[in-house]
Amino acid sequence: MERSPADGSSPSLVDQPSTPSDPSDQPPAAHAKPDLGSGNQPASPGAAGEAMALLSSFGRRLLVLVPVYLAGAVGLSVGFVLFGLALYLGWRRVRDEKERSLRAARQLLDDEERLTAKTLYMSHRELPAWVSFPDVEKAEWLNKIVAQVWPFLGQYMEKLLAETVAPAVRGSNTHLQTFTFTRVELGEKPLRIVGVKVHPGRSKEQILLDLNISYVGDVQIDVEVKKYFCKAGVKGMQLHGVLRVILEPLMGDLPIVGAVSMFFIRRPTLDINWTGMTNLLDIPGLSSLSDTMIMDSIAAFLVLPNRLLVPLVPDLHDVAQLRSPLPRGIIRIHLLAARGLGSKDKYVKGLIEGKSDPYALVRVGTQAFCSQVIDEDLNPQWGETYEVMVHEVPGQEIEVEVFDKDPDKDDFLGRMKLDVGKVLQAGVLDDWFPLQGGQGQVHLKLEWLSLLPNAEKLEQVLQWNRGVSSRPEPPSAAILVVYLDRAQDLPLKKANKEPNPMVQLSIQDMTQESKAVYCTNSPVWEEAFRFFLQDPRSQELDVQVKDDSRALTLGALTLPLARLLTAPELTLDQWFQLSSSGSNSRLYMKLVMRILYLDSSEVHFPTVPGTPGAWDLDESPQTGSSVDVPPRPSHTTPESHFGMENVLRIHVLEAQDLIAKDRFLGGLVKGKSDPYVKLKLAGRSFRSRVVREDLNPRWNEVFEVIVTSIPGQELDIEVFDKDLDKDDFLGRCKVSLTAVLNTGFLDEWLALEDVPSGRLHLRLERLTPQPTAAELEEVLQVNSLIQTQKSAELAAALLSVYLERADELPLRKGTKPPSAYATLTVGDTSHKTKTIAQTSAPVWDETASFLIKRPHTESLELQVRGEGTGTLGSFSLPLSELLGADQLCLDRWFTLNNGQGQVLLRAQLGILVSQHSGVEAHSHSHSSSSLSEEPELWGGLPHSTTSAPELRQRLTHGDSALEAPAGPLGQVRLTVWYYSEERKLVSIVHSCRALRQNGREAPDPYVSLLLLPDKNRGTKRKTSQKKRTLNPEFNERLEWELPLDEVLRRKLDVSVKSNSSFMSRERELLGKVQLDLAEIDLSQGAAQWYDLMDDKEKGGS
Repeated sequence: MERSPADGSSPSLVDQPSTPSDPSDQPPAAHAKPDLGSGNQPASPGAAGEAMALLSSFGRRLLVLVPVYLAGAVGLSVGFVLFGLALYLGWRRVRDEKERSLRAARQLLDDEERLTAKTLYMSHRELPAWVSFPDVEKAEWLNKIVAQVWPFLGQYMEKLLAETVAPAVRGSNTHLQTFTFTRVELGEKPLRIVGVKVHPGRSKEQILLDLNISYVGDVQIDVEVKKYFCKAGVKGMQLHGVLRVILEPLMGDLPIVGAVSMFFIRRPTLDINWTGMTNLLDIPGLSSLSDTMIMDSIAAFLVLPNRLLVPLVPDLHDVAQLRSPLPRGIIRIHLLAARGLGSKDKYVKGLIEGKSDPYALVRVGTQAFCSQVIDEDLNPQWGETYEVMVHEVPGQEIEVEVFDKDPDKDDFLGRMKLDVGKVLQAGVLDDWFPLQGGQGQVHLKLEWLSLLPNAEKLEQVLQWNRGVSSRPEPPSAAILVVYLDRAQDLPLKKANKEPNPMVQLSIQDMTQESKAVYCTNSPVWEEAFRFFLQDPRSQELDVQVKDDSRALTLGALTLPLARLLTAPELTLDQWFQLSSSGSNSRLYMKLVMRILYLDSSEVHFPTVPGTPGAWDLDESPQTGSSVDVPPRPSHTTPESHFGMENVLRIHVLEAQDLIAKDRFLGGLVKGKSDPYVKLKLAGRSFRSRVVREDLNPRWNEVFEVIVTSIPGQELDIEVFDKDLDKDDFLGRCKVSLTAVLNTGFLDEWLALEDVPSGRLHLRLERLTPQPTAAELEEVLQVNSLIQTQKSAELAAALLSVYLERADELPLRKGTKPPSAYATLTVGDTSHKTKTIAQTSAPVWDETASFLIKRPHTESLELQVRGEGTGTLGSFSLPLSELLGADQLCLDRWFTLNNGQGQVLLRAQLGILVSQHSGVEAHSHSHSSSSLSEEPELWGGLPHSTTSAPELRQRLTHGDSALEAPAGPLGQVRLTVWYYSEERKLVSIVHSCRALRQNGREAPDPYVSLLLLPDKNRGTKRKTSQKKRTLNPEFNERLEWELPLDEVLRRKLDVSVKSNSSFMSRERELLGKVQLDLAEIDLSQGAAQWYDLMDDKEKGGS
């Protein structure tokens, strides 16, 4: 591109320093201006020009007076005129500053070499030849190529905007149907690449470049909406920043490079000159706001962690990974303290010097955190921890700015910056860093957390995190990256309109949203989302596909993250079926989890030799960092619910009026049945004996199972007729455990469902372990009395074991640590722990429970084994030792019998005392006749103990199957309780029965719940929809996060609804019930049937 003499590109300007007298420094107009006083030039053109300039100046000043005249004509206050004048002056000031900045930037780019030499007070020839910048290289050859391509790029942009962008804008809104680009010019000033830096040696499969770009262009783009006579545009802009370009993957075929990725490591600086209606954006206040909004849009597209990917070959493998790669690592930033800060607070007009109220801003790329404010302290202690994702090393920086909090404008106290590459190199960096631009130092502890593609070290990470003092958030154990690709066959909106789908992804209280894709039910998003996880074993990913109005849910998905822990490389890459959506509606996602591991020599589990007593250290570990090494614990630290299990004793007594399934002689002769009972509870199954040819069988069998206090558990019971080929079904029923766990006893005749006749007699008893051996002999005596020949020996105690860790295990071949697991055995019941890879100090953190029949003679056997190495050690704990211990509990280190290694465990015994056995144990001198009569005693009606009739009366309206018949609209079965630990109101919708059928076909019911008096969507919950049934089974859990006092002021509105037709979105109300939560015992959590009423009545139970 040629330069005019005004650009200062002549050789004389380069070789000689310019002076004020140098004529080449004067503008061309200075040479071309005629001498009006000489008389040699005609006077008429000059006089005409001056007259036109005078008239133009007078016209502009007259226009300024027009607003004043209009304000007076309509009777407005002069304040409006002054306000408008102030806005105009501010706008004019901003415009002038932008124009001066553009002129200065253009002058610098046009003659960078001369101005640099002038600034250094030396000519071009005085610069020595060896002076260079080895890291950043000039690329003038590349600038020449860009300059030659620039006009053709302008032609392409004009065609792109006119043929692609403009039609898309016109089609997006009816008000923009006359939108058009009236002018598209990229101008004559091309983008310049000021410097290029190549990062060698990072990876052999990629090329990494940093381009320092500077664009000071005379671009002019004008748009117009003719319908509203609206014109707007851009005339000139500046953009400066460092653009990273990554060429990967490198291949052995043309074009050698598979794709090009581009992004800004940090936000670039932007300055825009507006024209037309967008001139209003130059008003003070709006100017910075508009530039910020535009930069936010650019950052969402081209600033880390976002990037632009341009594939160069078709069918490129793993495009999602290239578009949004996994972070390089995580930096845990411990903002500990500062010292020697400057004093900014002044009093009495500066005569009295105070202190400062410091706080810190921590930034890494677009991730920013603000600490708490410490009042009046020049040496503040923050003690806060933040976690940031690092995507590019080198390049990204940790920036900490310290400010003094003031009511008006906060004062700057200093700043420090540190390249993240130094943290990667050090692993752990703990130092005081000086503040630039102020005084004082800031204390940071920086830890580099690597990303592991397997869950072998998850338990170790969780163990360390428990000892980390972290605020405001607990430390993370893993990260989750969700690549949201596409969806298929989403349901349509009303009137068969295409939806505008977007996706909300939530983990606990963190929610992220995708962009909306308009007018399609098979959208493609291709976006990535990142989450920190505290404990992936218990957290869930909730996915909601919604219309962009957020009012219509198109589908939902709940994914337990524990699934990823067993997936190869902690990755799931597949289609997921959506619930509450169409039958073919599905979502394609790739989920990648990585465990955060501090790979540092400072982190290790201590292996101090000696006896268990040698581990009791007096020093307490320093908190606040994940590299703090705690002393070896002397006792276990189980979860709060450890040892809180109960034992449910299930008495299967008898049945009556069973149906006959046996047929003889081809069905001509009707026989009876050979019934038996199957029980399912807590993942275990039990089966009674078979009673031959009896429709009123008596079993008198007892089964025992360990249960927890989780609400909503049910005992599933099925009765079958034993046959040679396939057993015939004789009925089923369910019993909710809520009432049994709360009251301790249930004795019921249960009607068998799905058969014409039959009922079953069950007795259920909750046994709570007691930490005392005083009643053990009585328990053993009672068990022997109620024991029948047809049942297994009853348990007298419950053993709960918490195995925390081992230490000093023998090494493999003397050098390599083993991959150890443990086996706990009592009698014929065993529990195997997970395997902890390659460590002599594994942390298992697992619990196991065992039913103990004879505590005096049984023992707990523990064996530690290594994968591929055999037994590492074992020991035996006689339970008689627990009977003599305080609270029947031992909690300490146990030495393995081979002399190498120890294990830390807690063994706790609880005696099972029955309160409803119906037997009084006075002595051991019971006769044999009493034992022989016992089976008949259990087979009859329940004993008239003092508590059993009262309990049966209390359960009349609870879970009994012999309930009052349903009302005309049917019934809904609910459990409503308040979970105080998490401050949540929980409702479990179990089922409905005997719903009303209005048409020829059965309804498609679902249940909607609303917390009154609020009627907004924030408190609305609903179940999934069941097809064509009057007795739907839901068993779905719904939650509201509210304090208890707020819950007691609410009413729960429960509505059973159905879609009126396939093509309609209208809902048919089948019935409703309204529950006053203040009148319900929310601590019990009992399931209950409620009669449905119509919309005009108030429901109840």
